[in-house]
Parts: sequence; structure tokens; C-alpha cells
Amino acid sequence: MTPPDAPHVSAVPDEVRDALASVAGVPTLLVALDFDGTLSPHVVDPMSARMLPAARDAVHALAALPQTVVALVSGRSLVDLRIIAEHTDDSPITLAASHGAEYWFPGEGAVEPAEDDSERGLRDLLRARAEEIAADYEGVWIEPKTFGFGVHTRNATDEAGDAASAAVDEMVGDLAPDWRRRTGKKIVEYAFRHEGKDSAIAALRERYAADAVLFAGDDTTDEDALRSLQPQDLGIHVGDGETAARVSVANIPAMAAALADLAQQRRDAQE
Repeated sequence: MTPPDAPHVSAVPDEVRDALASVAGVPTLLVALDFDGTLSPHVVDPMSARMLPAARDAVHALAALPQTVVALVSGRSLVDLRIIAEHTDDSPITLAASHGAEYWFPGEGAVEPAEDDSERGLRDLLRARAEEIAADYEGVWIEPKTFGFGVHTRNATDEAGDAASAAVDEMVGDLAPDWRRRTGKKIVEYAFRHEGKDSAIAALRERYAADAVLFAGDDTTDEDALRSLQPQDLGIHVGDGETAARVSVANIPAMAAALADLAQQRRDAQE
């Protein structure tokens, strides 16, 4: 019988339910989830993003289960991810921010790599140059990140977004050719750190000695993590398009329903 505080489970396709069953009963399960586009809709103001209530309920239901680690794995800076995830100091949820360059662990807090003055100085210079470029294109804006910056074009025309991105590409290529470049949905990110969500999954798998990993995401940067999964793991893609994931769900409400279904399956397996 489902406890009264368990999240409501909407209809989940048989293919997805069967895939969830393959990981639901393992001794230690790592549930690693992208945030934007997976738990929260993409929004005009990125700092206004919040998990859909059904997704939040399912995430917390999973985090409350024994031997079940829930981690948010995001390109957001740690400080920003904690805000949008409404993440408190007593949270049981692990965070892997900046594509795995920053972490927050329950009972331990933030773990951030050291930066040197030259890295910070170049980051600030490139960010300022990018802001000067963005000012010439309506709707384009620069998001500061711990290890670089992002160029947002969601509010710009395709022409303006393409022109701004090309100009920033040229600038970064001239001044910092070794920086990592990532593309997402209406955003291009640049960083002097080279970690990816694949390395974040590997680090979390080792830390928690996970017997299996479920990773879900919707964007290009999530494919690194999806391709890194092992045969006993499960990858879920949110939305349409080609993906390395084993299964796909249509949208965020469907992802929330899948997580709620996983929580119920895992609860049953542990009884």
C-alpha cells in the first residue's frame, strides 16, 4: 500500500516502467538528475527556475529511501544551483555543479577546487569582453559562472543570437583557445575547467559505491553522461531527438511520473 505522503504516480509507459525495474532493486542506487529541462522548465530568467511540484515530491521521496542517493548534476554554478533547487544546509541531496567541478555533500557541505589568480583574471577579462559584445545584440546576455560564463540567446532573434555567439567564439578562440566550449539549448558556455557530467557521474559512483546509476537529462551536455553509463545503469532522455539513453520520456511531468514510479518500485523492493 502506498504511504499517504508518497507522490502521486501518473501513468508511466510499460517500456519506461520495465527499464526502471532493472535498477529499482539494487542495493545502492545513485539517482543523478539534470535540473533545467529535466526537473524544471527552461525559463526566460534562469534564476527563476524551480522544480515542478511533482518532480520535487518524487525527488524527495527517493532521497528518503534507504541506500538511495539523489544528486542534481548541473552546469549551473554551485551558488546558483542551491538557490534554484531551494537546497538547504540540512538537505539529503548531493549537488554536482559546474558540470562536476563543484560539489556539495550532505553532512560535509561545499567542496570546490582551488583557483589561481591567473585563471580568475582571464575569466574576468573574457567575461567583460563577452558582455561588451552582448550589449550590441538585443536579447543576448551573459551569465557569470564560477569557471567562465554562458552566452544566453533565448530572448534574441536567431540572427542576433548567431552573430553574438560567433563574435564571442572568435574572442575566446583568440584569448583562451584551450577553454572548453559547450552548447546547449539557446546557450553557449565557456570554461577554463574541463570536467563534464560524465566525470561527475564517475566521481559520484565511486564515492557512494553505487551498484547502479540512473541518469536523466534533456540537453546536449547530458549526452556525455548518458554515453558514459554502464550496462547495469539506466539513462533517460527528456524530450525528442537522438540520444544515447535507453529510454525517453516526453516532458518534465512524464519524468516526474517516472521518478515517482521508481520510488514506489524501490520502496516495494526494500520491504
